[in-house]
Amino acid sequence: MADDLNMLAESLQEVFADKVLSLENKLGELTLVVAAGDMQAVLARLRDDFLFEQLIDLCGIDYLTYGSTVSEGGIYLSDDENINPFKQRFAVVYHLLSVERNIRLRVRVFAEDEKMPTLNSVLEVWPSANWFEREAFDLYGIIFLGHPDLRRILTDYGFVGNPFRKDFPLSGHVEMRYDAEQRRVVYQPVTVEPREVTPRNIREANYSRH
Repeated sequence: MADDLNMLAESLQEVFADKVLSLENKLGELTLVVAAGDMQAVLARLRDDFLFEQLIDLCGIDYLTYGSTVSEGGIYLSDDENINPFKQRFAVVYHLLSVERNIRLRVRVFAEDEKMPTLNSVLEVWPSANWFEREAFDLYGIIFLGHPDLRRILTDYGFVGNPFRKDFPLSGHVEMRYDAEQRRVVYQPVTVEPREVTPRNIREANYSRH
């Protein structure tokens, strides 16, 4: 498997040349990073020429305060301006599988605009991206241009914000309840106080034997 990954890395570096922003082989996993403007051409060629016929997963990432351990009110804060090695905040990771070659590849693409992160949809390359892109849109607010039905898939239609963003409060922004007078569900500003999740306690060795 290690030899296969090394051969794949060499082929990717040779074929895509200047389109490769980084290519890392770590812990038996290969990660390719390409620019948003090159992603569709690169992904289509990975499917056709490198036989990555299956997209097994697509997920969003928020690198805000990446690596930070400081939090206040349930929101992680940056304790070091240089702690995040990435220039962009949002990225999408495509997990690819070649059944014929029995090999996997991870492709990471960063959205260039932090205020409105957008990437092109890959539905034409892998139709299985449909609900994955809707999930990343719902949870991270990443917009996939060209998606035919980009709407929330996990949260309620009246939900405010994107719950997987690092600056999203644990208590949320709004809450819903049934109003007996109006005979319908209504939304209102959240009334619970923000709080931190109870930290995990590390027990000493053989704690359960006492």
